[in-house]
Amino acid sequence: MMRIGLFLLTNLAVIVVFSIVFGILSRVFGIGGVHSAGGLNYTSLAIMCGLYGMIGSMVSLFISKWMAKRSTGTVVIDTPKNPTEQWLMDTVAKQARAVNISMPEVGIFNNSQPNAFATGWNKNKALVAVSSGLLQNMTADEVEAVLAHEIGHVANGDMVTLALIQGVVNAFVMFFARIIGNFVDRTVFKNESDAPGIGYFVTSIVMDILLGFLASAIVMWFSRLREFRADEMGAKLASREKMISALNALRPAEQRPDQMPENMKAFAISTGQTQGFSIANFFRSHPTLDDRIEALRKYNPSEA
Repeated sequence: MMRIGLFLLTNLAVIVVFSIVFGILSRVFGIGGVHSAGGLNYTSLAIMCGLYGMIGSMVSLFISKWMAKRSTGTVVIDTPKNPTEQWLMDTVAKQARAVNISMPEVGIFNNSQPNAFATGWNKNKALVAVSSGLLQNMTADEVEAVLAHEIGHVANGDMVTLALIQGVVNAFVMFFARIIGNFVDRTVFKNESDAPGIGYFVTSIVMDILLGFLASAIVMWFSRLREFRADEMGAKLASREKMISALNALRPAEQRPDQMPENMKAFAISTGQTQGFSIANFFRSHPTLDDRIEALRKYNPSEA
């Protein structure tokens, strides 16, 4: 099952909206200079797609923390109300100092399954949140490792890198979608005028969606890599044994239906298992727990 998460869903929506708006402006007001008497102006098209592609991913990046709070119901800890909340704040503060980042916001969201996520547009303006189920079902050592994993995402700048990769992918998707749209408009709809016809606009929007779906496999490949790197950071800040123990503690929960909101699964530490080869594996935001644990067993924090 494809779990592209809040960032990717928002990004796709923004791109489709920009595609529609740009198409209307181009047709009615002649804005953009993409179309000329000889057909498409590829230089102008490339510039337009690069600009709009990055806008989509940047908008998704800047609203990621706000959307994460809304979709999960995360309550940020302003003043700790009990020893558990105080321990969470102290642990995150210690880990943040260790990797030289500003103290993230720390929150808890109501979910009976063990889970956690980190997000934010800037490593010094981040949010780290854990589920109530994680606090209830994991030991302190395991929670410490999960927090270290999430701090790893923040310190590695994964959200910013994800936005840049998504922006480049957006640009290529929009560029080739319009080339295909122009081809269909000219050959199938037999449009011989200098202005693009309805075939161009309809095909371009459809291809934005289809190519965007396929291109998400590239983004998900990076997402899986970032999980391995965050696990390594968890091993550095907590210990390899604690990180492995935390991943093993996620196994029982992954045998039950996932309660995380669909738009937050790409950000969570746990997303469920897929056994064996499947096309769906290309669209997984996370490696399997077995793969992650195997990688950690080969990893030596002291040599990193």
